[in-house]
Amino acid sequence: MPQSPQPAPLQQFYIPEEQSVYLLSHDDARKLKDWVALCTTQLRQMGYADIAMIGKGAYGFVFSGRLPLEGARDLEHVFKFTRITLPQHLHDRLEDEAYILEQVEHPRVPRLIAFHRAGKQPILVMERAPGFNLEEVSLQQGRLSPRLIIRIADQLADILRNLRRESDNGKRPIVHGDIKPSNLVFDAQSENIALIDWGSSVFAQLDANQQFLSPSVMELMSDNLQQTNARLGDVYFIGEEQLYGGLSSPRFDEQGAAATLYALASGQSCRFGHQAIPATSLGLPMEFARMLEGMLDPDPALRMRAGDHYLKEMPRMGRTVMIDLPEPAPIPLVPIWTRISEREIDTVVYSSRKSFLRQEGAPETLNDVNDVQLDRYYKNFMQGMGETEKAFLAAVSRLGRYPVEGGLAVRWEADGIYVDTSLNLHDPELKNAFTTAVNNMVNLAQAIYRQGIFKSCLFNARDTLHIERDEPEQPFVAPPDMRLPYQVSSAPEVEDRSRVHSYFEDGPDPEEFLVLPQTIIKSLEALNTIRHTGMIIFEALPRHLKIHSQYRLLDPEKEDEFRQRLNEILAAVDQITGLGVSGFMKMPYKDTRFFPHIERLPERYYPRNPRQEATEAR
Repeated sequence: MPQSPQPAPLQQFYIPEEQSVYLLSHDDARKLKDWVALCTTQLRQMGYADIAMIGKGAYGFVFSGRLPLEGARDLEHVFKFTRITLPQHLHDRLEDEAYILEQVEHPRVPRLIAFHRAGKQPILVMERAPGFNLEEVSLQQGRLSPRLIIRIADQLADILRNLRRESDNGKRPIVHGDIKPSNLVFDAQSENIALIDWGSSVFAQLDANQQFLSPSVMELMSDNLQQTNARLGDVYFIGEEQLYGGLSSPRFDEQGAAATLYALASGQSCRFGHQAIPATSLGLPMEFARMLEGMLDPDPALRMRAGDHYLKEMPRMGRTVMIDLPEPAPIPLVPIWTRISEREIDTVVYSSRKSFLRQEGAPETLNDVNDVQLDRYYKNFMQGMGETEKAFLAAVSRLGRYPVEGGLAVRWEADGIYVDTSLNLHDPELKNAFTTAVNNMVNLAQAIYRQGIFKSCLFNARDTLHIERDEPEQPFVAPPDMRLPYQVSSAPEVEDRSRVHSYFEDGPDPEEFLVLPQTIIKSLEALNTIRHTGMIIFEALPRHLKIHSQYRLLDPEKEDEFRQRLNEILAAVDQITGLGVSGFMKMPYKDTRFFPHIERLPERYYPRNPRQEATEAR
């Protein structure tokens, strides 16, 4: 008998760093809430106060707490819990992490306090470093100043030299394996950094010269040294050797450091943009910029020489007297509107039409790697793409880290790129950092030589509607009182119909697998004739329908008709039969901006005489 075809696995269609709790089903949200409450109770029983969840990732959750001490300063600790649903070997990794962290002695590495087991739940307790992680700092400030980059680079090099155990004979080098901005805590007062999250750390198999490290001849002769012990760090920051399963080496952390410094200096959230926005274009000191570019180079030999230069010469470069030069506010390449919102915005990015960014016939080299991080970040979005294409997607994803609503469409043609945007930022204080993120996205798009269109919507997850059903065969039924939210504002009286960015102008999206019933399509077409801006996305899972939307009506006189069309859409969700995603977007005006193609941004270095430059700038 022929086998029935297996249904294709649903892909998460947005690219969030963390899934907003507002996108979870009611049952999953309740489980998460109960689990957080359980962890908080366990910590309170251990004597801690002021307990808060400060982070979550693929493998677990991180809490902070304060241990009150009589007559002494209270202790600030961090607690790491693995997700209770993970298999046992992933729970055991927390104990491995505790063991390796115990071997590290460095003032910029928060110490291990204890490793506990509360029933089946392992808990790792560490010192808490003061400050905020550098990804948060980067999102607030945009590009960090060249002076601060050099200070961070010097401290990071000091940590890496310590991990290599260059002064401690007999101790095997340690590979952190996941150096990235969010794993570096920055104290703004002292400008000191601390390296945290040792969940990907291992003892190195190779030294910096790629020679085997082994205490015994028998181990050298075994097959174990052909099997990497490396763990996958964040694929936005790790180097090729680690990504493709090479034997673990201190060189892994050089790559993480280079990617981190590049991302902080350029205001990005990944390493991939260095071909279009090179380190030599970021206003850094010339020697440092060229060294950093070498560390990111595709040639392994050049990477190693540049890495050696970094560790050897960074103490000297770190002593360079530098000042923060006056930087004018970045000028947005496309329009950005700011308005203060009276409500919380949990931005999520929905991107479609990505397939043309993949290289034709690209080998699927990572399918046999079984890792949560890889599955979340890489297989779904970036496999088979060039470096700049990956950087462009990551740049769009970074926009979703800001309180912003709207949409964008980028069209690549032979003569350059055409960009339509409707970006509404809800916190004016973040304007400069957000402008840098948008400009990076445009510059990266300019360096992509393809033909096709990419669309992205940015919506508030708090507005997502959830409809659940007990069995996949049952229809989704919207409760009678459910409504699609929208806002109303007056539009300019004159609006040329040809400038409307229609839902349907580009035809069906080849990457969207949910076919909506004609009833909903007709209501959307009718909605399309009313002046408005916004988007609606249907995400149908076996037992859960999510309707993401963000609408602003621009013709108040048509509000009754507008509301009626939205109600028609909700009333027809019981006709949805398939699984997958389908989205529609409309932007109010086609204020299209054209940009020519570029190969890379021009060189720009920190001046030889910064004080003279600062004086002339006044």
